[in-house]
Amino acid sequence: MAGLVLAGVLGVLLAVAAAQPFVGVLVWSWISFMNPHREVWGFAQTLPWAMLAFLVTIFGCVVAREPKRPAVNAVTVLLLMFAICITVTSFTALAPADAVWAKWDRTIKVLLGLLLTAALLTSKRRIDAMIWLMVISLGFYGVKGGLFTLMTGGSFIVLGPDSTMITDRNHLAVALLVAIPLMNYLRLQTRHSVVKWVMLFAMISTLFAVVGSQSRGALVALLATALLLWFRSPGKILSGLGIAAAVAVAILFMPHEWVERMNSISSYEEDASAMGRINIWRAATMLALMRPLVGGGFLGFYQQAVVDTIDPSIMARAAHSIWFETLGEHGFPAFFIWAGILLAGTIYTVRITRATRDRPELRWAFDFARMAQVSIVAYCSGGSFLSLSYWDLFWTLLVVIAAARSLVAKAVDDETAAVSGSVQIGWRSRDPSGVGPPKPAWATHRAIR
Repeated sequence: MAGLVLAGVLGVLLAVAAAQPFVGVLVWSWISFMNPHREVWGFAQTLPWAMLAFLVTIFGCVVAREPKRPAVNAVTVLLLMFAICITVTSFTALAPADAVWAKWDRTIKVLLGLLLTAALLTSKRRIDAMIWLMVISLGFYGVKGGLFTLMTGGSFIVLGPDSTMITDRNHLAVALLVAIPLMNYLRLQTRHSVVKWVMLFAMISTLFAVVGSQSRGALVALLATALLLWFRSPGKILSGLGIAAAVAVAILFMPHEWVERMNSISSYEEDASAMGRINIWRAATMLALMRPLVGGGFLGFYQQAVVDTIDPSIMARAAHSIWFETLGEHGFPAFFIWAGILLAGTIYTVRITRATRDRPELRWAFDFARMAQVSIVAYCSGGSFLSLSYWDLFWTLLVVIAAARSLVAKAVDDETAAVSGSVQIGWRSRDPSGVGPPKPAWATHRAIR
């Protein structure tokens, strides 16, 4: 029954997307972020919803009156350059070709979808719609996981949906930490008290889900996120007390086994999992030095034969680091481009806050940029221990940041032009001839000479 309902909802949305392509972008993003078809049974679980949404959106862009020009900014240009780089490195990849090109196919589709998304994010309303979609997609698992942790006393591990980017508990925990600041942005922006309380409940529940994942890397990211969230929140005393109390209650709620697992962070030398990650990071660095322009290609670390060429004592496994994964798989040029995408989004948040700090009409952009900075810190700190280099939701967040920066720049330019125009009109009102303000004496003297 749930599968039929989901199929009906998606069918209606796709029909609307044929005339309103941004609806298609939202549908495609919803399927990519949340994977709602993984939560039902039957035929709806196996249909290629993402591909259908993408094709319908392209059709809608052709027939509807939507911008035909791509959004050109640092984020989109670097995304396009990264797509070219991973295509080149896939031709020289060391892993089996079938696996490599399958991973390339998934990643390229995400990058193309991001460029389409960037072209259609043309208003604040659409930006807010995308942020709401990201919050709902991740908040569903945050609230669900938080309630599960509370009901079971933290005795079980919170996991993500099957066969998705966030299936693993570590990945899910970092994804939820990225979502919490965005929830806070929506809480700050809404005028409805009910929505404010719902967002606060979602943030607290998601916090319990993060702790319930029992991820050690997520604990490090949680502390970094909580610190910056406090620094970026208004009312430092009250917000600080609230954040500290929420984190403390969530941690104290967990059982003794959770405490022992978290304490193992200080003795990582004795932990086989931690040492395995350090070894694979060393292998990734050496592989990048051996093949600096192209790296080992997609999935190179999963091949024992590839790792043996570096150090036979290292076991093949996932890179477990966004930095070393990108560097080892694609070499230095692609790594710098990938890092440039992240840096460009960060710089845009700084520019937004500077441009909107004293503009009440752009307060939404100011709040969003500050909360987006917290999400970026959550991704970087948590992703340092995870293979999340190609996570579509985080890339989408950077695209949304770039779109917000474009809207802010346009608003500031329009305000400047309006002020300049009013000044000229003021001079003309005092000078019916329209000649303008009188020239200073020195200018008249020079003209005579």
